[in-house]
Amino acid sequence: MSERITWTMHHFSQANPKGHQQGDVPALLRRVADSIKDLGDVEVHDLIMHTEITAEGSWPSLTVYFDYKADEP
Repeated sequence: MSERITWTMHHFSQANPKGHQQGDVPALLRRVADSIKDLGDVEVHDLIMHTEITAEGSWPSLTVYFDYKADEP
């Protein structure tokens, strides 16, 4: 491969606040949907769910990989 790869993927991770409601996946999905909406005109490429086990139980998080559709920072 002789060409340099310059494409960059943006991402963020999000989880519910730690505590007795931390495992509420529908709430996490709503929270992430609101965050994506707040980003503006973006194209989502991938969503990855992770789960950490804590003393309070499962603590899921989502990592969202996206790119801006326009030339916005």
